[in-house]
Parts: sequence; structure tokens; C-alpha cells
Amino acid sequence: MPSLEERLAQKLDHRKKTNSFRQLQCQSESIDFCSNDYLGLAKESKILQGITNSCTSHTPFGSTGSRLISGNSSQYQSVEEYLSNFHKGESALIFNSGYDANVGFFSTIPQRGATILYDELCHASIRDGIRLSLAKSHSFPHNDLSALRAKLELSNGIIFVAVESVYSMDGDNAPLKELVSLCDEFNANVIVDEAHSTGIYGNKGEGLVVSLELQDKIFARLYTFGKAMGAHGAVWIGSAILKDYLINYCRSFIYTTALPAHSVAHIQSAYDFLSENPQRIQELHHNIGLFKTLVLQNSIDGFIASDSPIQSCIVSGNKNVKSVATFMQGEGFDVHPILHPTVAEGRERIRICLHAYNTEDEIAQLVGTLKLGLSQLS
Repeated sequence: MPSLEERLAQKLDHRKKTNSFRQLQCQSESIDFCSNDYLGLAKESKILQGITNSCTSHTPFGSTGSRLISGNSSQYQSVEEYLSNFHKGESALIFNSGYDANVGFFSTIPQRGATILYDELCHASIRDGIRLSLAKSHSFPHNDLSALRAKLELSNGIIFVAVESVYSMDGDNAPLKELVSLCDEFNANVIVDEAHSTGIYGNKGEGLVVSLELQDKIFARLYTFGKAMGAHGAVWIGSAILKDYLINYCRSFIYTTALPAHSVAHIQSAYDFLSENPQRIQELHHNIGLFKTLVLQNSIDGFIASDSPIQSCIVSGNKNVKSVATFMQGEGFDVHPILHPTVAEGRERIRICLHAYNTEDEIAQLVGTLKLGLSQLS
């Protein structure tokens, strides 16, 4: 019988044979078209200065414990109040990461006898939280409201419908207005993960839900700080009752060390900067429009329709998509292939992330290089 190490090695060998073996890489010095730092806030010096001004020499480096023991502070409470107002909600509760927040919420709030319906392209953190829940769960085809209606008609108990406002691999939006209207018919509770719309949509980056004025129709919204806000952590926005329930029952909140003071200050400083510099959002959307125009002009097929910073070009097969990515990296562009099993087989892709700081010349060169790389496959 093979040993544990041998079994693990066999699984890894399978990944290598299917061109799906993953390895850690250090950050590249190439032109960034892969990071989630859509607005360039992760390297904004004014945000660093804001953190420095907030944290004095007496501020502890560590939070020293969970928020229910010693990790809470007036700073935490002040930032949560700010976030609830910014995102137009009643209450806010910060989590250490979007993954922690989703796993905690979906394993805690839906109870036995409830039903969770979720878009098939929902993030792994949502799916992992659902697996820990005692509720029944069913996926529905991506953005297919007819299929969702059919599942709603068969559902019983308290119903939850989980979607993302912007999907992380495809970059497209959920049809939130139509989805909310449908869920109203069945008294279903809508949960929206706004990870990739935080800072991107709305006059000040409040997210897609607020930009569509749907905030009062959503049971809970998740905003994360590790993408456009250039920080770390996440926050659930919802009712005061939801916040109290999570504090009392959510294991990923209760049994973890709180974020340290400088991380909480980082969140506040990033939001302050964006509120004072909303032009960053306009600059980003200008670059998105330019990229899409150049793709059309160059007759590049395979792109998933998207108005977000995430622009994905389908290149079927792990070997093929790796080949195109390697070519583009050799030309100085930091892009990465998204492989099966992260995405469905045959839906492998070059995932391009656009930023406010990418220049028009860089974008034009990127599109030309992509076109040349794709041409070498045939």
C-alpha cells in the first residue's frame, strides 16, 4: 500500500501531467496586468502617510487577541461605523479576509431547513462556507434567472440566493436589478459578494449595489479591501441584528486574532484617499473602454463580455493558455494563465486586469502582443 507521501506525490504528478501544477512566484518587475490593485492604492504614498498619522509610537504592533477578548478598540468601532455609512447600510462587521467572512457567514446564518441557491461561478469561499452549513444547497447556471426561478419554485424554508456583483474569473456583472425583483416574488434573502466591485462602481466606489440603489433590497453585502482598496480584510454590511448574530455565533470571527491597529488604520486611510480622489475611478473606466475598443479593432475573439477591470480571453487547454501567457511574459507583460481546474475544462483563459495607472501605450502594446501570441497557436 502506498504511503501518505507517495499518495500525495501521485496527485501532484497528475497535476504536472495535465499542465495544472501550481507554483509560487515572486512579484514581477514587468508591466502589471494581473494584480487586483485596480486603482493603484496598494502603492499610494498618501495612504501610507495616513496610516502613520493614525498609529503613534504607543500603538501596539499586534492586536493581542480576538475582538471578544482584547482585540477590539474604539478605532475598530469608528471604522465600522464609517464603512456602514459609506456603503449605505445599518451596521458593519470587519473580518480578517473575504475568505474568512464568506466561510463564516454561510456556515452560520443559513440554518437547518433553509435553502441556499448560489450561482455556479460563486467564489470558492462561498462554496466552502455552504459546505459547512446545515442548510440544503443547489447551484444554478451562471446568471440564468430562468433556471433560478425554477429552483426557487422548488425551494422551501428560509431561502438565500448568493451571487457576486462582479465575477472574479469572467469579470461580468450579475443582473442584480432583475435578480432582486425575482427574489422579492419568493421572499428570498439576497446575499451579494462585492469583492470586485468595491471601489470600482458608484460615485465614490461604494459598489454596484449602491450604484443601482438596491441596498435596501439586499440582506447582506460583503466588501473586501484586498483588491481595489489596496489593503486587507473584509466587511459584512447588514442589519444590527445580523452583526450581533455573527459576533455571537460566527466561528471564523469569534476564534481568530483581530486585525492589528495598523491594518484597521490602512482600511480607513484607503477609503479617505478614494473619497478625496474619485478621479481614479474615472481613469480606470477610461482604460477599460480603451482596452475594449482596441480588442475590437484588432478583431481578437474569445473575450467574455465585461465592463469591469477583469477582461478574460478564452484560450482552451492548459497547454495552449500557458503558451500564450509565457509569450506575453517574455514581452514584458505580467499576465497569468487561469488553468483547469480553477475554471472549467475548455474555459481556460488569459485573465487581464486593467488598472488606473496603466498607460494608453502599455494597453495598446498589450493588445498587440496578445494578438501575436494567439496567432502562434494556429
